[in-house]
Amino acid sequence: MNPKNNPPTMQEIAKRLGVSLSTVSRALKNHPRISEKTKQEVLKIAKEIEYEPNQLALSLLNKRINAIGVVVPQIKYHLYASAISGIEKAANEAGFNIMICQTNELFEREVSIVKELIASRVAGLIVSVASESRDFAHLEQVLRKGIPLVLFNRDCEQLKVPKVVIDNYTAAFQATEKLIESGCENIAFLAGPPQVQISNKRLTGYKSALRKHHLQIDYDLIIHCEFSQENAANATLKLLRSRQQPDAILAFSDQMAIGAMLSVKEAGLKIPEDISIIGFNNEPVDLLLEPKLSSVDQPGFEMGQIATQLLLNQLEENYEELNPPKKVLATKLVVRESLRF
Repeated sequence: MNPKNNPPTMQEIAKRLGVSLSTVSRALKNHPRISEKTKQEVLKIAKEIEYEPNQLALSLLNKRINAIGVVVPQIKYHLYASAISGIEKAANEAGFNIMICQTNELFEREVSIVKELIASRVAGLIVSVASESRDFAHLEQVLRKGIPLVLFNRDCEQLKVPKVVIDNYTAAFQATEKLIESGCENIAFLAGPPQVQISNKRLTGYKSALRKHHLQIDYDLIIHCEFSQENAANATLKLLRSRQQPDAILAFSDQMAIGAMLSVKEAGLKIPEDISIIGFNNEPVDLLLEPKLSSVDQPGFEMGQIATQLLLNQLEENYEELNPPKKVLATKLVVRESLRF
């Protein structure tokens, strides 16, 4: 045991094992690129000499803390809750913690959060942009500072960084086609805010399905609204008063679909006899509704894991990627009672 006035150091561990200081540091953080044998040898010596890591010194030495910043619009959204679980699992396996922040869909809050995470010297950022965000200078600043950045779920074509998204076009196309095959002809689309790129991709998929089956695109049946049950409920009331009442509604999210269901029921109409409804996210609450809600299932957990791996790849020495990867994941339509058969 070393005397108290001469505490053990990582340098001593490195010297005894004949390895570099960076190898010892990574082994102590359970880094995936360090072999299990080396990790065990480092831990054995650390225990023998009673080494206690100085986390503050390590963060200053590496100019970062051993954590990944995760920024999402709303933690309560099922997709983001699932993605965060995937991020946390992958990050912890690589020896990182995560710092979770939510923007509540507000641009100014997103800017403030990103600045605070930069100041905290996080190892990298995994972000799903807020619906209000149109200017991405704050994320460009992340890149200028050399901080790894990955976007997930919500795409942002202005930023050339690794991304993980679902195939929004195909998901909406298949959902719309399922409604058509069930006999629906006047299909409405409750879209998200027009600046949200994935909403526009779903809108394009919806239109393509209508064209494929030679159905007219009625723009009175397309309404953009904010992500809430209340906004969706009000939009649905507007749809029900339109000159051509819809016989089906495809909603951007399950929460919006639930808002639509409430308004349809208040109008004295039956689901799915009068109006079929499909949402996105496949939230657990869908099974508790009457009728049970059909929904597009998105692989949130997998999305989080892949996003984390893309970030970890950027932390590797000599990492260079001229064409940042974009991972596009498939979805699955879960048919339940809200869709006529």
